[in-house]
Amino acid sequence: MSGKRPAYESPGDLARPPDRPPASMRRPAATAFGAVLVVLRVVAGVVWLIALAVQWRQVLEGDFGVVLEGDVDAQTLSDTGLVVILAGGGVVLAVELVFAVLVYRGSNWARITVMLFATISITWSAVDYFGGDAEITLRTTLVTLALDILVLLALSSRNARAYARRGRG
Repeated sequence: MSGKRPAYESPGDLARPPDRPPASMRRPAATAFGAVLVVLRVVAGVVWLIALAVQWRQVLEGDFGVVLEGDVDAQTLSDTGLVVILAGGGVVLAVELVFAVLVYRGSNWARITVMLFATISITWSAVDYFGGDAEITLRTTLVTLALDILVLLALSSRNARAYARRGRG
């Protein structure tokens, strides 16, 4: 029999634990690609935060109907809100970057956590879209949605799973 995997595998074969990969296994391309995609997701988040900061007044006035002209208290509150959003987003992106490094190094719990958050993000986008509240466009969620789908595909591969589980009994 050749070394190729069959197109269809029985549920019994999939349920059986695979042979344990060697602890010195080389990092598969899927793991490296998944980590790079998480970094790209962080870059997309940084771009989004910068765009939000640049367009903050237009977002408040256009989307929320807040008028800031001449009201010093409203302007101060607006600036404080922007700082809180940027700081919170920065913390989330820093944590995501740490996860990218951990995934690259072969951490199984980090791989699963990244896949869980990608799944939540994809589901959230689908619910927003099908609920009619949001559009999926290049300006809104298309890039992050595509990155989340690719992260999920890369990190759920057999090779990525085997690499993250190497050395375990």
